[in-house]
Amino acid sequence: MASTPPHNFSWVEPGKLAGMALPRMTSEYHYLLDKGIVHLVCLCERKPPYYDTCPELKLHHIKIPDFTPPSANQIDRFLSIVEEANAKGEGVGVHCMHGHGRTGTMLACFLVKTKKMSGIDAINKIRQLRKGSIETHEQEKAVVQFYQRTK
Repeated sequence: MASTPPHNFSWVEPGKLAGMALPRMTSEYHYLLDKGIVHLVCLCERKPPYYDTCPELKLHHIKIPDFTPPSANQIDRFLSIVEEANAKGEGVGVHCMHGHGRTGTMLACFLVKTKKMSGIDAINKIRQLRKGSIETHEQEKAVVQFYQRTK
């Protein structure tokens, strides 16, 4: 079956973690599996459509309302999903609706944790890699506070 990348798909750490917009078609789930992504973290309030057409893809649902930052617990949960998957050699994809705000915030926290970057550096790096990422001041603050918490 043909596979197509989900909208706004890009790797932050090749083979380990990618961000994207909401996948909407079975072919997009196949694309993720083809790329070694076995875990899909959904940050939307509702689960993505047709995700159950690909039972090999494990869905993790962390509900964050649009334009709001994740809580400290939600960030920790996301990072432990990535860590556990990567330890098994499995890739992780994370998405919100467009792959900007909530997704960018989580991706920046990943860089803070794994690359020992400051909150500001991580935000700038994600914005470089993925245009339009981390949309609100509260989301920026969540990354900076995560950095302060991990120091």
